[in-house]
Amino acid sequence: MGTIARMLKFQNVAIRRGPRELISGLDVQIGPGQKIGLTGANGTGKSSLFAMILGELQTDQGDFSYPSKWTVGHVAQETPSGERSALDFVLDGDVEWRDLTNRLQVAEVEQDGHLISELHEKMHVIIGYQAPSRAAQLLYGLGFSGEGQKTPVNQFSGGWRMRLNLAQALMCRSDLLLLDEPTNHLDLDAVIWLEQWLCSYEGTLLLISHDREFLDSVVNRVLHIENGGAKIYGGNYSTFENTRAAQLAGQQALYQKQQRELAHIRSYVDRFRAQATKARQAQSRLKALERMELIAPAHVDSPFEFSLFDPERLPEPLLTITNAEAGYGEVSVLKGLKMTLRPGDRLGLLGANGAGKSTLIKLLAGVIQPLTGIREPSKETNIGYFAQHQLEQLDAVDSPLQQLQQLDPRAREQVLRNHLGGYGFSKDQVESSVANFSGGEKSRLVLAMLVYQKPNLLLLDEPTNHLDLEMRQALANAIQNFTGAIVLVSHDRHLLRVTCNQFLLVDACAATEYAGDLEDYAVWLKARAKQAIDPDSSSQVVAQPKKAGSTESNKARKKREAQQRQASQPLRNKIKRLEDDLATLRSSLVEIDNQLVDNSLYAESAKDKLAEILQLKASIQKNIEDTEWSWMSVSEELEQLVGSQ
Repeated sequence: MGTIARMLKFQNVAIRRGPRELISGLDVQIGPGQKIGLTGANGTGKSSLFAMILGELQTDQGDFSYPSKWTVGHVAQETPSGERSALDFVLDGDVEWRDLTNRLQVAEVEQDGHLISELHEKMHVIIGYQAPSRAAQLLYGLGFSGEGQKTPVNQFSGGWRMRLNLAQALMCRSDLLLLDEPTNHLDLDAVIWLEQWLCSYEGTLLLISHDREFLDSVVNRVLHIENGGAKIYGGNYSTFENTRAAQLAGQQALYQKQQRELAHIRSYVDRFRAQATKARQAQSRLKALERMELIAPAHVDSPFEFSLFDPERLPEPLLTITNAEAGYGEVSVLKGLKMTLRPGDRLGLLGANGAGKSTLIKLLAGVIQPLTGIREPSKETNIGYFAQHQLEQLDAVDSPLQQLQQLDPRAREQVLRNHLGGYGFSKDQVESSVANFSGGEKSRLVLAMLVYQKPNLLLLDEPTNHLDLEMRQALANAIQNFTGAIVLVSHDRHLLRVTCNQFLLVDACAATEYAGDLEDYAVWLKARAKQAIDPDSSSQVVAQPKKAGSTESNKARKKREAQQRQASQPLRNKIKRLEDDLATLRSSLVEIDNQLVDNSLYAESAKDKLAEILQLKASIQKNIEDTEWSWMSVSEELEQLVGSQ
């Protein structure tokens, strides 16, 4: 009785919006401390479920309840304003603390000693004396500096004000916390901090997010909404994907599509393995790419399926930046920039919000010119630049088809319709005014228009904001075969892992090569934050970026490189043999997968043959795994040898 009373309960709940039924037959009980990820395509009813919990929307059928004593925390949708400081605004999130503080001020003016003593006792019970410190830590984690915490709310941009709303929601000492896309206005640093905060949150959490790794780390249940139904799965998001993939594989047509998708990704994994030069980053990247093999089957019914066009020309190099300084007016943001972008480059930019990532992207795009130094693109360089402000620059009156026709007036209409269809635009949407489009639909349209122009250099500044999981997966897949160069800023770690093989850290007015992977970056951020709070801390900041610029002479460098090649040749030979073995094993695996597409294998009379083929497949997969680990181990040994000389 007591346990059930503390449950969040949905009993045969149905929700409609107008004539459309979003959810029906929802029958779920959620216990204290559970962390639930809500998933499903845009428009399936996830946000409506939140509105129902908050009392903003009534159920059309069934009953919903949660304990009357629970405090519910959620992020306000209204943009905050006013002259109060950021810190004071966030403190309002703890309603009881604010009430006690106001009453204490009145009692002290009235010199009511008995009431003052009583209020101080209540403040002690709720640990209220630590509230300002708690609010400051929340703000720091979300990217607000010490000075920023004192800044009036109305002096922040819209994105930073939404961070203030999030901080205020986290400040609430809630029993139930509702978060709808909390990472949309955050950079990678703040996403990593929020992930850690939510992992330690002791209340019940309902989380809507399109960030796969964020969901994986935070939730322990998944409530999936699809075709009007809702079902809860145990485990994190990866567990849900594996379960759903197995369910979809029972449908023969989807199974065959799964196999084609797997073959595509394996081909890319093999190409990356052959090109990998840094064992540390190679290990991290291979794990991420092979994780895509597990992810792909769960998304074969996605409405999005497109590829990036092959560029018409691939000049070498595409773009060179020499001794450049970037900024605005007389304000310098980045100094000493030296970059050369070539076809095939996959560069991810790391760094805190405001450090200069977007400034660097704008410099590469030619939106701003260097304050000093040289920006030199090839005459044949065709840049495709995606930034959030472009969503607002779409013609609100015209349809997607009309906007694409303006790019290519001579193109056949059916060709343009087919192109838009790959980005999930139905026949009706292709002809609809953009004015009524959601943020996700506008993002997809901008991407579709950008890709249609066949760029050879893609500059993507937070392209996944407003995109759901299916579209993010389609974008990651499309980038795999792109032959041009890509520079990416994103808080989506999955996208960074599977598309980038090199990172730059934008920090302290510089952009320097980052030697570690994203796990190293998270550790580095945590250590740096600890040192900022406690300068005397002995924490070591790991995986520092490599320092640019060497005074080594050409003659000495060539001699050293010759010695390295001679000493490392046996290891290089071993790596080559392992790569040949892997190619043979992969080829065998593809042959087996082709055999498994044959429907006759699944007849009762062929069960022995099917078992034999599946056993052989398992053996080959084990050999592939063992060989890959050997390849990684030898590559690590080679890297250490080269680094020590």
